[in-house]
Amino acid sequence: MNTLSACGAGLGLKPQHYEEAHACDAHGLWFEVHPENYMIEGGPRLAWLEAVRERHAVSLHGVALSLAADCSPDTVHLARLKALAERVQPALVSEHLAWSTWRGRYCPDLLPFPRTSAALARIAANIAHTQDVLGRRIAIENPSHYVRVEGHEWSETDFLAELVRRTGCGLLLDVNNVYVSACNMGFDALAWLDALPAIAVMEIHLAGHSADAGTPLLIDSHDAPVAEPVWALYRHVLARTGPRPTLIERDDHIPAFGELLAERERAQSLLDALEVMA
Repeated sequence: MNTLSACGAGLGLKPQHYEEAHACDAHGLWFEVHPENYMIEGGPRLAWLEAVRERHAVSLHGVALSLAADCSPDTVHLARLKALAERVQPALVSEHLAWSTWRGRYCPDLLPFPRTSAALARIAANIAHTQDVLGRRIAIENPSHYVRVEGHEWSETDFLAELVRRTGCGLLLDVNNVYVSACNMGFDALAWLDALPAIAVMEIHLAGHSADAGTPLLIDSHDAPVAEPVWALYRHVLARTGPRPTLIERDDHIPAFGELLAERERAQSLLDALEVMA
């Protein structure tokens, strides 16, 4: 089972949940991992991923290709990603619209950039190169925004749409990122979502967020259940896109597998309702 059409609502795969994830037979369930944690030759972690992969679709969601950097993706990293993709045959490979490397140094964060035409050409070239090396279409995720960056020449939705047009890539729509960014930057989340090319959305992410203590800033922390305003935006998105593989992300304060599965069932029920209406 390695196609997007077989995917409903999924969960981020955590080591403490390997056995329960492997045994679970929930309808439409799939799992997503950061490939950087599995780009190894062997060992128990990779063995568990391959075991889970035998029963469930798996998606690779990268955090270190640094597609918005002022250079091409690291050739060694890209080769290791290709090897992992060939090994596990993921339903989808995705990356962030951000940068994390600078002149040979790696920053453990997803950093913003001015959306200029020069940046557009550079990022499109990096996406095209990545797709050529991997031999597959990838999806690009919209980031969370916390500070105002000067020098933008493109709106974010137009920038994403143009990347799709130039490279043939898809989009990974993170609804929580849209909500967090809208609150922090003061734009209309619904208008942002309506401006995005719905046909290009290959996957959707839902996650929790938190407030920065003593400030109005929201942080895409992935350490809490999905908030109700984000669920409302998700329903709005599905009305435009139709069913799309949807991931519940939790990367901190990780609860028991059953609790995550219950939250995942809420997304699955919305997807199932659309299937019945179709």
